[in-house]
Amino acid sequence: MPKVAVYNVSGQQVSEMELSENIFAVEVNQFAIYEVVKNHLANRRQGTQSAKTRSEVRGGGRKPWRQKGTGRARAGTIRSPLWVGGGTVFAPKPRDYRYTVPKKVRRLAMKSALTSKVNSQDIIVLDELAFDAPKTKQMVSVLNNLKVDKKVLIVIADNNEAIVKSASNIPGVQTASVNTLNVYDIVNYDKFIITKDAVQKVEEVYA
Repeated sequence: MPKVAVYNVSGQQVSEMELSENIFAVEVNQFAIYEVVKNHLANRRQGTQSAKTRSEVRGGGRKPWRQKGTGRARAGTIRSPLWVGGGTVFAPKPRDYRYTVPKKVRRLAMKSALTSKVNSQDIIVLDELAFDAPKTKQMVSVLNNLKVDKKVLIVIADNNEAIVKSASNIPGVQTASVNTLNVYDIVNYDKFIITKDAVQKVEEVYA
């Protein structure tokens, strides 16, 4: 079983913790991570892009000039895609980009992403993270104590408004609870800070 150090908010190591090898020590499957990240980004697309085809552009009902005898190229409408102010060829229309990935692939990708953070030593386990009230300065102090100066994802067991608001104004810092954790956020952020009780909850969910 992989072992990681457990730190307090002052940046001092207080103990060690064994992580489940079924979640944090699996064989990393890069293709599964790629598929789930691609799916996540596709599902986020609004799909509201829209342009008009030649039949939808206003005007152009009359033939601009007769077919033969003028010396000019034949033309049937001034709204042809060849003309300025004309329609768009194969115009994009509103559509839904959502699709689903098999559950087994999603679970494998999550385990692979978590394992990759352990392998690269980018995971930091906190014994506890709790604020009485939202304080950005307090969160900055915690990150400085942990010597974190990169993009960081902070994972907590349950949604805690004080922690979320304390981190919301810090550039490059994102918070997530265990039930909103996703593969894209894990691989997108350089450092992965997770509380001890959040680790236990992750092991319960993905065991």
